[in-house]
Amino acid sequence: MKKRGDFLFIEKNGDVYTLSMTPELQDDIGTVGFVEFIDEDTLEVGGAILNLEASKTVLELASPLAGKIVERNESVTNEPTLLNSAKSEDNWVVKLTNVDESVFNELEEA
Repeated sequence: MKKRGDFLFIEKNGDVYTLSMTPELQDDIGTVGFVEFIDEDTLEVGGAILNLEASKTVLELASPLAGKIVERNESVTNEPTLLNSAKSEDNWVVKLTNVDESVFNELEEA
C-alpha cells in the first residue's frame, strides 16, 4: 500500500514503511548536491529526517509519520543525485518501524 504526505511517498511493506521523494518534490528542488541525515533514530510527525542542498533550494525534509528509523539510504550521502532518480530503489530516504498505522491510513492515497 502506498500513500503520500509532505511531498513524500510512504510505502508499507509488512511493518516497514519506506519514505521516498515524490516526482513533484524532485522537480521543485532541482538537482540534489548535498545530503546530511539527522543523528536521531526516532522521528516525530513533522520532525526533520535530513537536510539537503539542491540547485533550487536548501531544505529540511520533514517526516509525515512518527516512528523508529531502521535504515537510512546512506548511498545518497556520497551520491546525492540518487534522490533525483525516478527509481524507487534509488530515491528512498529512510525506512521506519513502530509507526501508528492509523496515522498512515489517514494519509492521502498515492
